[in-house]
Amino acid sequence: MPPARTRQPTPVVFPTRVEESDLDPDVEPARLWRLVLIDDDDHTYEYVIQMLGTVFGYGHEKAFALARIVDTDGRVTLMTGEHDACEAKQSQVHAYGADPRIPHCHGSMTAILEEADMPFA
Repeated sequence: MPPARTRQPTPVVFPTRVEESDLDPDVEPARLWRLVLIDDDDHTYEYVIQMLGTVFGYGHEKAFALARIVDTDGRVTLMTGEHDACEAKQSQVHAYGADPRIPHCHGSMTAILEEADMPFA
């Protein structure tokens, strides 16, 4: 009969503490951006809900809540993240197209990028 193997304990690894003085002063932390949807009178609630579901994967309740906010406040933040990610979603919003429910609608809603550390206007 072969000898029984004993399991070696897993070593405990403690996280290394990073001192502020250890950080490279020439490297700035990544800035966060927010993608803000702007209200207009050329798109229906149904359009906004459908667009938010398609572009962001938001469920009906969340999309409806965001549609209410943009309608009431004139703007709503759709996401906060790195510039490239926000810009990619902005392109999808702008490419979504016109609202077929409104005859005079000629294009997508407007979404703008703002630095996240800037206060709302």
